[in-house]
Amino acid sequence: MKKGVLYLILILVLSVVFVKACINRDIPEDYVQKSSQISDTENVEYPAGKNVTIDGVDYRQSQAADGIFGGELVASTIGEGPKTFNPFNSKDNISSQMSEIMYDGLVTTHPVTGEVIPKLAKSYSIKGNDYIVNLRHGIKWSDGKQITADDVVFTWQNIIFDGFGNTSTRDSMVIDGKLPTVSKIDDYTVKFTTPKPFAPFLRMLATPIAPKHIFEPAVKKGKAYFETFLSTNAKTDEFVISGPFKIKEYVPAQRVVFERNPNYYVINDKGEKLPYLDRLVYLIVGDLNNEVLKFEGGELDIIGLQGANVARFKEREKYSDYKVYNLGPNTGTLYLSMNLNTRKDDKGKFYVDPKKQKWFGDLNFRKAVDYALDRKNIVFNIANGLGAPLFTAEPLNSIFLNKDLKPYDKDLNKSRELLQKSGFYWDKKGKLFDKDGNRVEFNLFTNAGNTEREAIGVMVKQDLEELGMKVNFKPIEFNSLVNKLVSTPDWDMVVMGFTGSPLEPNSGKNVWLSNGTLHLFNQRMEKDYNSERLDFEKQLDYLMEQGALQIKFKDRKKYYDEYQRIVYEQKPFIYIYSPLIISAVRNKFGNIYPSELGGLTHNIEEIYIKN
Repeated sequence: MKKGVLYLILILVLSVVFVKACINRDIPEDYVQKSSQISDTENVEYPAGKNVTIDGVDYRQSQAADGIFGGELVASTIGEGPKTFNPFNSKDNISSQMSEIMYDGLVTTHPVTGEVIPKLAKSYSIKGNDYIVNLRHGIKWSDGKQITADDVVFTWQNIIFDGFGNTSTRDSMVIDGKLPTVSKIDDYTVKFTTPKPFAPFLRMLATPIAPKHIFEPAVKKGKAYFETFLSTNAKTDEFVISGPFKIKEYVPAQRVVFERNPNYYVINDKGEKLPYLDRLVYLIVGDLNNEVLKFEGGELDIIGLQGANVARFKEREKYSDYKVYNLGPNTGTLYLSMNLNTRKDDKGKFYVDPKKQKWFGDLNFRKAVDYALDRKNIVFNIANGLGAPLFTAEPLNSIFLNKDLKPYDKDLNKSRELLQKSGFYWDKKGKLFDKDGNRVEFNLFTNAGNTEREAIGVMVKQDLEELGMKVNFKPIEFNSLVNKLVSTPDWDMVVMGFTGSPLEPNSGKNVWLSNGTLHLFNQRMEKDYNSERLDFEKQLDYLMEQGALQIKFKDRKKYYDEYQRIVYEQKPFIYIYSPLIISAVRNKFGNIYPSELGGLTHNIEEIYIKN
């Protein structure tokens, strides 16, 4: 066996071992005490499917209990709804969630162990830098055409590698300036080759696969056309999918309705094609308070609970028709960020007011803001204690968490010392001014409707006003906020969150690379990609590149520990807290296997309504 192959197998084994460890990670004692009051997922074992071949077709056979066909599950989403149904154009979590219901990838992650397991692929093997993927024979798109190697090669070469849509996946795969290659061996076999050993690559094969016969005409029309392809204005009959559900109806600001895919390749032990449910419905509820009202009114079947509502829901659980589950620490991160952009737009105007550039670019100022935040108070008041202060770029359950980075309490004296070092001063009324006599005043944004983030914004405003700053807090509609952050970028401060993976830091590479599409704190437009980098940006570029090139876990962790240390010290993002994921689901559903990695509906095709 080649040494490179041995290392790659070793990292896969280590991933499983460390995921098991992360589920019981030693987090702050009060965090554990609070979480233990809720039903946990510790003893739940999900029976993953197995491969079976029937009449020449390679199905994935469910090992869960046989269910009953029919009915629907009604879930919800906050805000104004998705921006697109094209999985390759998505730049926000809601759009990604909707599109990934319809399009499967070659592999997926086991919701309990974290192991990479086949999905559209029947199997895979690793030989040095080559990844050989064997597709399932005979499985079909929703329109009846077979899924073949041509679809896989087209997706990766002509969409992803050629830079169509959101380029985050492509950018995360660049190795020494080179991309992997993809080639067809036969109709059901594909070979990927990376320029060097690349530890995250296997997990990245979870990227959705597109039907070539549907997407190729859009690609041939160019990138501008592709940006609008399968948008929220598309007709539902334009969608050809591989996932368990296909879009049937979209009513803006009201609902998204999906119907079962009769050609889905997952079957039960009777040979019947799943999913069991006829429909999957997402109500667009606007805000979290409305979401709670709709669940309590029986309009929703599943809900994610904010800390303030957990005690009430738990108390009513024994008299009601639902169960509350604790799914562990959130795998994402909530943060406050300042705009460090010092560049100009096409008209020669600075994106950020030059005087604010000086404040935000001053490390003492960023540290002063950090020390002014009362994270414990935020956890107590907003999450009802069901969370823990967060100080690191990796979530608390990450297998790569740098545990040497210690938490600290709010310290206004420390904040004042830091501000004074940079020449800031206060007038007799306690108002803060910079050394040039400018009143320190700025806008703080977050997405309207997310009452958790709105409440955080109010508390951040109060904390910073204790330092004499004037904070104009402005919640705005989510899609407008994303456009402001990524496309313009003309903002001052923002409270936002990133989704993340506790298994793979490389999934955040587009956040940390200086030319990344989500490098929000110093966002570059395409014309600015070669502009001067800050010293710590150069370090982050290096560390993220090198961390992905190491194969052994301990070697990777050294680089990811260091990137977390730099973020901890430089404060491009100031992390706030990590809430527990608490969800409730109606008791009428069978085959619910709660998972820290997958949530409650990771096996949506197996979920059914009990008699």
